[in-house]
Amino acid sequence: MDIIIGADHGGFDLKEACRTHLEGIASIEAVRDVGVFGPASSNYPDIAHQVARAVAQARYGQGILICGTGIGMSLVANRYKGVRACLCHNLFTARLSRQHNDANILVMGGRVIGPGLALEMVDIFLTTPFDGGRHEQRINQIDGR
Repeated sequence: MDIIIGADHGGFDLKEACRTHLEGIASIEAVRDVGVFGPASSNYPDIAHQVARAVAQARYGQGILICGTGIGMSLVANRYKGVRACLCHNLFTARLSRQHNDANILVMGGRVIGPGLALEMVDIFLTTPFDGGRHEQRINQIDGR
């Protein structure tokens, strides 16, 4: 599995922690970090477009986006057909984003949650399967099918 990750300045520190964590997971073949690469002020849409476009084009199966709150990244990412970016703040929402919504981008707020919780959320997001069943119909409705 390959994963793509990106953040703005508000999510830089948390992105670095997540990237390091992801690089240590044996089942992940490659981690593509699209930035930012430092804490200087940046524009979240630039990063969100890169990650969402790559997931929408199936170049990566899953992605992670982090900004200060996660709200801006979510707004941008969900504009792409086939992207289901879910802003999560706890383990429950990370799990259900996969089980019920087949989310393919985990979005977090670097000023909202700490690294310990974030790493647990990443693990849950990456290992929780989509339940399918009645949820499949809803996913098709989201995508306009």
